[in-house]
Amino acid sequence: MKKRLIAVLLAGMMAFSLAACGGSSDSSTDGGKKEDTSGENMQIAMITDSGDITDQSFNQTTYESCKAWSEKNDVEFNYYKPESDSDEARNASVDQAVADGANVVVMPGYMFAGTVVAQSENYPDVKFVALDVGAGDICEKGVGEGYTYNPDDYNVADYYNTDNVYCCTYQEELSGYMAGYAAVKLGYKHLGFLGGMAVPAVTRFGYGYVQGANAAAEELGIADQIEIEYVCGGQFYGDADITAYMDTWYGSKNVEIVFACGGGIWTSAVEAAVKTGGKVIGVDSDQAPTIDAYGEGITVTSAMKGLAATVNTVLTDIKGGKWSDYAGKIDNLGLVSENPEENYVQLPLESTQWGDGFTEDDYRTLVKSMYSGEITVSNDITAMPATTIKVNDYGSIK
Repeated sequence: MKKRLIAVLLAGMMAFSLAACGGSSDSSTDGGKKEDTSGENMQIAMITDSGDITDQSFNQTTYESCKAWSEKNDVEFNYYKPESDSDEARNASVDQAVADGANVVVMPGYMFAGTVVAQSENYPDVKFVALDVGAGDICEKGVGEGYTYNPDDYNVADYYNTDNVYCCTYQEELSGYMAGYAAVKLGYKHLGFLGGMAVPAVTRFGYGYVQGANAAAEELGIADQIEIEYVCGGQFYGDADITAYMDTWYGSKNVEIVFACGGGIWTSAVEAAVKTGGKVIGVDSDQAPTIDAYGEGITVTSAMKGLAATVNTVLTDIKGGKWSDYAGKIDNLGLVSENPEENYVQLPLESTQWGDGFTEDDYRTLVKSMYSGEITVSNDITAMPATTIKVNDYGSIK
C-alpha cells in the first residue's frame, strides 16, 4: 500500500532539493487545475536495465531516441548504467540522476517495476516514463510474497504514485505475428524462435510469431510442411552454450531462419547463422544494420516496437505542459492506423527482404486487415497457441 505519511514528509524534503538542482513542481494559486510548467526546465535522465546503450536493442534504441530528442530541443540529457542487475542498483541510479538535477526519468524494460514502486513515492516532483512496464509487473513488486500473478485481483494504483508515472506496454504479439507470417510467405519452412528469458513480452513475441506462421501456412495449404523449433535461452545475452545450441539448429536440424528475441541474445543466433548461410529476424528495432555487419543479407526483417515514437511523443508532450494526459496511465500500444509506419508495432519497410511471396503491398494489406479486426491475434500467454503446423517447444536452455 502507499506509504502516504512518508510520501508527504519526503515531498517536503525533496521540494527544496529539487528546486536547488533545477527541478520544478506543479503549482496553482487559485486552487483550480494545476498548470504544468515543468517542460520549461526539463532535464532528462535515462537509466539502463540489465544491458547497456550498445545492446542494439531496447536500451540502445531508448538512449538514442532520448539523446536525439534532447539535442533537437536543447534539453540537458544524461544516461546512467546501474552497477549491477538489481532493484537496489537501479534505484541508486535514479537517486543519482535526481541528485544531478533530472526531473524526467526514462526507464526501459519490465525490470523497472520495482523502481516505479519504490521511487515514485520518494520523488513526487520527478516524472517517470516507464517503457514496457505493465500492471502485472508493478503488482508483482508491490504485493510481493503471495502475489497471484493476476493483476486484475489488485488495484495497481495502491502500489505506486500515479501522479508522476506513465507506463506503457506494447502488443508484441502483433509484430511477432507479422514476422512469422512474412517468413512463411517468403518461403521459409523450418523456422526457429530463440527467446531471452521467458518473460511476458518475450512470450508474446514468440506466441505471435507462431500464430502468424500458422496462419500463413494454412492460407498456402502447406501446414503439414511447416515446423518451428522454440526455445528460450534463460538470459538476455548470447554466449558459447547458446551459440552451440543454435549451431545444432542451423546445422543438423536444417533450420532456415530464427527469430532472435531478447536483448543481446541475437548474437548467438547470428554467429551460428553465418556458418550455414542461415537467416535471422531481429526484434524491438530495425536490427538489419547491426546483424548484417556479420554477413550481408542475414536479416530478413525485424519485429519492431515503437520505442522511438513513444519517447518522442511523450517527451514532446511533457515539454508542452501536457503531463496530465499521461499521469497514471498504463497504455498498451499497438495498431493506431492501417498505415504500417504510423503504428507502435511494425516491420521495417526499407530493410525487410520483400519477395514475390510477400511484397510490401501484401504487408500493407495484412496490417489493414489486422487494424480492421478482420485478423485477430491472441495475447494469451498461458499456453502455446494451438496450431496445425508442428511446434517443438524445448523450454529453456538454461
